[in-house]
Formats: sequence, structure tokens, C-alpha cells
Amino acid sequence: MGDSIDLSGDGGVLKTILRKGKVDAICPSEDLPLVDVQYEGMLAESGEVFDTTREDNTVFSFELWKGSVIQAWEIAVKTMKVGEVAKITCKPEYAYGSAGSPPDIPPEYPHALNSATLIFEVELVACKPRKGSSVAGVSEERARLEELKKQRELAAAAKEDEKKRREEAKAAAAARMQAKLESKKGQVKGKGKAR
Repeated sequence: MGDSIDLSGDGGVLKTILRKGKVDAICPSEDLPLVDVQYEGMLAESGEVFDTTREDNTVFSFELWKGSVIQAWEIAVKTMKVGEVAKITCKPEYAYGSAGSPPDIPPEYPHALNSATLIFEVELVACKPRKGSSVAGVSEERARLEELKKQRELAAAAKEDEKKRREEAKAAAAARMQAKLESKKGQVKGKGKAR
């Protein structure tokens, strides 16, 4: 705890865990893409808070893997566990870009390069399945699709085996016919010598 982790690989999104989630806590996943967070966002240069859910004790809900939030959040929240609190520092290219989001988030000016770098303190409150599905429903659907895939593979293998048996039967029948023909040719040749 306390060490920054470079999540983007270029220093653009840094995460520092302030409070770990429980060991058995769940994480966002494709089965659990809806997340609830509480956060406070501030400008790195001045420390000025520009947005928060803490004042009115609300949560902000969004779906990961949809691009509905800034890229830094897409990257960082996926790495969190429920109950975890993390400080996420993000450069403009992972937040609102060089244009900022006036009036709260200023654009990036040459004389103030860090003005649009943002710091968020984020707590992952919950992870949930998409509306209309449940974790069990998603898991059951995945299991059903896997079972269908297995059945198709088995059917394809059975079809291939049947094709191979037919070819072998044809080859065996052709060999028997060939043997009969050769046997008759031998009999005809043998009868021809006896005369």
C-alpha cells in the first residue's frame, strides 16, 4: 500500500491504493461490468476539488468496457476490488485531453503543463451484472453456450467418424468386388486350360 502503480505503462494513469478491499472481495468483470463508486476529483496543480459524490453521500454508477467515462477510470477501476479506495492520478490524455472541461477543468496551456492533470480518490462500492441479467444468469448462459459448443464438436466428430466408416466400408466392398472379379478371372482362365 502506498506505492504508485503505473497502469497505463507511460505514467499517464497512476494508482495508489489507500485502503485495500477485502481479500475475497469481488472485482469488476465482463459478468459484473456495472460499478458504483464514490469519488472526489481535484486539480493536481492547485488541489482544488472540482467534483465529488462525498458531499451528498451519493454514488456514481457506470458500465465498464463501454467508454462512458474518462479513459483513466476505465483503466483503473477494472483493477480495483469492492471496498478498495485508491488515488488515481491521470494526465490530460487519459482524462479530458488538452482542451480540458471548462470551467472546472482548465485546458492545458504551455505555461501550466500540469493544469489539466487530475487526481481522483475513488472508492469502489459495488460491482453488479448488467440490467436484465444476473450473475447466475450470465454464468448459466455461458455454461449453456459451452454445452452447445461441446455438442456441436461431438456431432462434428460423429459425422466425421461416420464419413470415415462409410469410406472404409466402400473400400472394403470395392476390395471384395475386386477379389471376386479376380477369383472369377482365375476360374475362367482355369476352365480355359482344361479344355
